[in-house]
Amino acid sequence: MEDLYSKKLAKEAAASPTQRYLDVAEVKEDVIVLKSGSLRAVLDISAINFDLKASDEQEAIISQYQNFLNSVDFPLQILINSRKLNIDTYIDFLTGKEKLQKTELMRLQISEYKNFIKQLVSLSDIMDKSFYIVVPFSPMENTEKGFFSNITGLLNPQKNILEKRENFETYKSQLYQRVDHITAGLSGIGIKIAPLKTAELIELLFNSYNPTIFDTMGYVDTTKMELK
Repeated sequence: MEDLYSKKLAKEAAASPTQRYLDVAEVKEDVIVLKSGSLRAVLDISAINFDLKASDEQEAIISQYQNFLNSVDFPLQILINSRKLNIDTYIDFLTGKEKLQKTELMRLQISEYKNFIKQLVSLSDIMDKSFYIVVPFSPMENTEKGFFSNITGLLNPQKNILEKRENFETYKSQLYQRVDHITAGLSGIGIKIAPLKTAELIELLFNSYNPTIFDTMGYVDTTKMELK
């Protein structure tokens, strides 16, 4: 009986892909689209050495940051992504340089330096941190549409598609108005801000849901992919 129950659970799990439990519907045109219809833009934020600033500079930064917070009339999410530093690419680079050396002394020095870096990262457990601001936009539902509007959409699917496209462009424009507001408010503090592109958003999402295989898996060229 238990065996049959286990097989039933396995069959149900196989028939239910993981994607159905995620909030993300698609990623297109540098925007994350949720299943609810809400949009998300993600901004890559640089860090500043606050402790190394003079006291006057610190007070100016705090004052400007307070002014920025007071000017924001929409919710924001601050995301800190931490993961163990991956030095495989750098180690491969050193290995290539080691093979190109003509003298045994230089090869030995590069080999010792490579081992030192490996031990340092392994023992110190060095983490790589990335900082992001997630900007949301939730379009209000059109409550005026009724039964006959839905029937019209079914009879004329091309018109329905065009309307959805126009709505997306409108919502995206309003979303990026918020992005521009954040960029203007934080750039004066010395923070560099860069909105993530479609490929970078896909990488960030993949890393969030698959943290153990993010570094070992090759990526598909997203310019050759057809996104919805």
